[in-house]
Amino acid sequence: MSQLHFQQGPIRPPSEANSLLIRTTQGCPWNKCSFCTLFKGMEFSIRPIEEIKNDIWAAKAFYKGRKFESCFLQDGDSFAMETSDLIEVLNTLKQAFPDLKQISSYGRAQTMTKKSAQEMKAICDAGLNMLYCGMESGSIDVLKKMKKGITPKSILKSAKHAKQAGMKMMTFIILGLGGKELSQEHVTETANLLNQIDPEEIRLLSLAVKQGTELDDMVKSGRFTPLNEQEMVLEQKALIEQLNGISSRYGNFHSINLLMEINGVLPQDKARFLSTIDDFLSLPIEKQYNFILGRRIHYYTELSDMNNQLYFDTVQNELAKTDMSNPVVLDDVFYQLRQRMI
Repeated sequence: MSQLHFQQGPIRPPSEANSLLIRTTQGCPWNKCSFCTLFKGMEFSIRPIEEIKNDIWAAKAFYKGRKFESCFLQDGDSFAMETSDLIEVLNTLKQAFPDLKQISSYGRAQTMTKKSAQEMKAICDAGLNMLYCGMESGSIDVLKKMKKGITPKSILKSAKHAKQAGMKMMTFIILGLGGKELSQEHVTETANLLNQIDPEEIRLLSLAVKQGTELDDMVKSGRFTPLNEQEMVLEQKALIEQLNGISSRYGNFHSINLLMEINGVLPQDKARFLSTIDDFLSLPIEKQYNFILGRRIHYYTELSDMNNQLYFDTVQNELAKTDMSNPVVLDDVFYQLRQRMI
């Protein structure tokens, strides 16, 4: 394929792998979260509208007639644009790619709530009909500790704002983000907030602490104690148990998650989700370790893959190279492997 003649940002949601990517902003308007290095050293800016429009037409030429049904606007927050400019970009997208059915973007709560209800409706009507919310947690204490710069109240307000305008909403939750210190609060308050929002989709991510982040410093200084793999499974079980009265799609699609077969729709798949978790927790500890390592070194995708004797034996041989009698050592091995998956 020929060289790109339009900008591409460094991030997109996993579900946008086959989408058209158009960059409206550079970086993140907040860029202070304790766990993130994605936009480190990059100053946030809104790209000039003519540059964005030129990129759209350049993308059309580059893809040579390919039809896209979805488009994701990069980077961190397209709602930071002036409403009239954003609508002009959306109109240009529809002209260049008339088959688009979904246009999506990340959106920070503080940015969206600065838009009037009429502006949000106009943006949705122009085609931006899916919002990605990096909620991460519903706990005020966890959000403060992670320096998210948002509160549960602002998340709820922005979610209602977007849904009233007709936008669908996908929320991201990070298992383990409260550490051992705030695990129970993280689960309970996150479930409470999700129950109030009832988003179209809930996506789970398992925490992996990036080296060089403020969170990494917190771990090293003892101010944050990461959950081990089994504790994150228990945290997800508690979260699912407390999700009530909502009809969201729920998924563990990212490869960093342990039990990727926990995907479906609430409430009808809730019992299956919990049964899968119980299947894992009921395994002898040696088999739990085998599965965890097998997931982390890409032999297994789901629990049933352990039935492949060749895979099981291969993973067992790798496991034997560690001190299986010392859970602390194994937890550290799994911790290091998770870090490599981000």
